[in-house]
Amino acid sequence: MSTALDLLIFATAWTHVILAPYTKVEESFNLHATHDALMYGVGAKNLFKYDHFVFPGAVPRTFIGSTLLAWLASPVIKLAASQGLLVTKFQLQILIRLVLASLNAWTLCRIRRAVDTRFGRLTGFFFTLLTCSQFHFPFWMGRTIPNMFAMIPVNLATHLLVSRTPRSTIIPEKRVQWSIFLLAFSAAVFRAEIAAFLAPFCLQMLVSKQISLANLLKTGVLASVISAGKASLVLRFWLQPELNSSSLACTTLVDSYFWDKFPLWPEFSSVFFNVIEGKSAEWGVSPRHVYYTSYLPKLLLSALPLSIIGFLVDQRFRELFLPSVAFISLISNLGHKEWRFIVYVVPIFNIAAARGCRFLASRRKSTIVGRLMFLIPIGGLLVNVLFTFLSTKASCANYPGGEALTRFHGIYSKDTPVHVHISNLAAQTGASLFLQLNAPPTHPSLPASFANPWVYNKTEGLTIQDLSSTTSKTPFTHLIAEVDPSSDAILRKHWQTVETIKGFDRWAINRDLLKRRDPVDLLTNLPRVLQFVESDKLWILERKK
Repeated sequence: MSTALDLLIFATAWTHVILAPYTKVEESFNLHATHDALMYGVGAKNLFKYDHFVFPGAVPRTFIGSTLLAWLASPVIKLAASQGLLVTKFQLQILIRLVLASLNAWTLCRIRRAVDTRFGRLTGFFFTLLTCSQFHFPFWMGRTIPNMFAMIPVNLATHLLVSRTPRSTIIPEKRVQWSIFLLAFSAAVFRAEIAAFLAPFCLQMLVSKQISLANLLKTGVLASVISAGKASLVLRFWLQPELNSSSLACTTLVDSYFWDKFPLWPEFSSVFFNVIEGKSAEWGVSPRHVYYTSYLPKLLLSALPLSIIGFLVDQRFRELFLPSVAFISLISNLGHKEWRFIVYVVPIFNIAAARGCRFLASRRKSTIVGRLMFLIPIGGLLVNVLFTFLSTKASCANYPGGEALTRFHGIYSKDTPVHVHISNLAAQTGASLFLQLNAPPTHPSLPASFANPWVYNKTEGLTIQDLSSTTSKTPFTHLIAEVDPSSDAILRKHWQTVETIKGFDRWAINRDLLKRRDPVDLLTNLPRVLQFVESDKLWILERKK
């Protein structure tokens, strides 16, 4: 049973990657950094080729997660290529995402086993079902946003805090220290908001006398030093021989090396830009209550009310519940809010929800009310599955840029001379560097034959006149456009539509079906009550002869 539950967690993560293989703009920095590390290596002579120098973004991000992912994926890439399972760069993107999803799934398995030990196997069973039936976290486990890199050490910290005997009231100090180290490392390297969880957790450990102030300070300092040491491993595995003997000072400047700026601490730059300068407000400001009233319910689904039951019936959750609530309350003070800023507490709430499920399930043999209580977790899981099915179906159709570039490669032979312009919407919705199949660079494990390499152009700010011009040295032969050709005279004059790419808009209720009075007819057409609404998003255009 234990192995089967672990396999279910892995299978859920992998399924989301396979069903939705494309990526969006939020993932592009780490995805393209991984791409460049694999294709070019990390030697100084090739850094100028990296994508982040062309599209640097608002604030720098760390390369530590991306380069570590590239290093960990390398043996898997070689194995897959040797077995004939890897022949294109797009398949390479999927494989890299599978590796990241597997790392996050492994940490969830560690948590699940810790839950088995502390709260019982039935609780661990419900933890697995709740986690796998939710949408957001499983869907994003294999996506290269900084939060999913940070989830790995955060989940390991959660595992350390949970993994002990059922009656234990004290967390071994060594485990507290390791948890603080992992959280501090995550905050310093990947996502600064984790510090808002670390602070109340440390305070709670001090108040409950589970760690001394001296050991707390020592662990924090050690985490800062080791954060640099971890980065040095990346360089030692990747850099050219002349850089392998670099000193400790160099290892603390990994991101300064990759960004060619000194000194550079990416997460401090992010905090300064978003919090101190208040630039995050440019992305939208939400009310203080949004995390509790919107994002947490979306992340947890039925696990939210079930977690409240778990927190109430088992006082052992207080040591995890209080820092989690304090964390959400603290970052609620920031104007700009996103679900991914609080995703780190999802496993904690799921453990409590699983304990609530166990409490309800244990009443099934008592009275009729008890049997009805048993139906609550079953109903909650069904609600999760339904919501996740609808969300996954919608999300799979929400990457028109990736779909457009894939279809483009299916339409034209690689020997066709191509200079294609990729519009901003296409670039933001899946047209990643890994989908530029017919142009260098390529990985050594992949076949590389570019007799007539294509040109993929993502230049921003070009007008329709610029795109249609034939006076340039290399005029565009094709466009992946986000403007409807039928609505523009210049496009109609110079370009012909080859294919139209649709994308998801919304789910809509078919009210005409609901008005039918015949119950049998209504039941027969029930799957059509909820309609999947799409519209044209992108157009593949070819220049007229």
